[in-house]
Amino acid sequence: MFALTVVSLLFLSATATVKATPCVAFDINWNLLAFGLDGKDWLAGTQDTWSGSGKATDVTTSGRPPFDGANTTCYLSQYANAIYVLNGDSKNPSSLYIFDAAAKSWTTQATTLGSFDTTSFDAILDHDTNVFYALSHGNLVSLNMGLLKAANSTPIAWVTDEQSPYPSSYQPVMALAQNHIHFLDVPGVSAGSADIFVIHYSYFQPQSQAYPLTNGGSFPATYGQATSFFQDNGVQQEFAFIPSDSSAVYVINVETNTTQQLAAPTIKDPKATYFASTNSLVQLSSNGTVSFLPYQEGDTSVNAAAPWSTVQSLASAAPPSA
Repeated sequence: MFALTVVSLLFLSATATVKATPCVAFDINWNLLAFGLDGKDWLAGTQDTWSGSGKATDVTTSGRPPFDGANTTCYLSQYANAIYVLNGDSKNPSSLYIFDAAAKSWTTQATTLGSFDTTSFDAILDHDTNVFYALSHGNLVSLNMGLLKAANSTPIAWVTDEQSPYPSSYQPVMALAQNHIHFLDVPGVSAGSADIFVIHYSYFQPQSQAYPLTNGGSFPATYGQATSFFQDNGVQQEFAFIPSDSSAVYVINVETNTTQQLAAPTIKDPKATYFASTNSLVQLSSNGTVSFLPYQEGDTSVNAAAPWSTVQSLASAAPPSA
């Protein structure tokens, strides 16, 4: 009996240590979605509703992932109006979960991983091709999602496209703009510059591209998080880079090859994740606080003065942990 009790206690202890890893995303109407937050999924609406007294809507339903992976990430397929979740299920790391944003329903797509290591990667979802590109231990791998808004019965394979020019120890920071993948904090690349992979030609450009600040400064060569600002139509043209020390937000415009420095997040959290729409940069901190920075493309003076605020509708529905 005593042995059984010890086993039971050990099981309960292990279960209690499983930590949720929620994520945030937008649908194509720029409604904010928070998945796995306080154990549920929430629809928070558009930016103009976030600061009111109302609560986000509970859209939790069957078929969802447990959101317990070590590196759970969410991506918007703009053409399909679907959210794809990578590494949302620690027991089934090859499973890719699909949330149909119109139907509010989940399905699970089987994949074969090949050389893709779900415990060590960064990835982008290309806007035009709806293909994932991930860098994992120096290997550039891809997964063609077609226009799936619900899973099919045939597993999809992660394909190793090529060996990147980076060492396997490189911790990738990847951002998408103009159908190009931008790699930041690359060893040997100067602050304020990024390496570029041209998706449609499957080609690493031999020289890095500089994106100087208007005051002559540079965003730092350091690890951090990056996320692209969407357009209502067409490919992304800008992405935000937030260093791990949360010292600032840098918005890189690949049309003008310039960078704007914006307000640092109020919550300094190296484990925070980010997602952007057309007019908002959203931070999800590790304690479950969801905050946002309003953004207007092309209006540098308004953006420079913009403050961070809490998404109150989510805080009311799913209060952050202490």
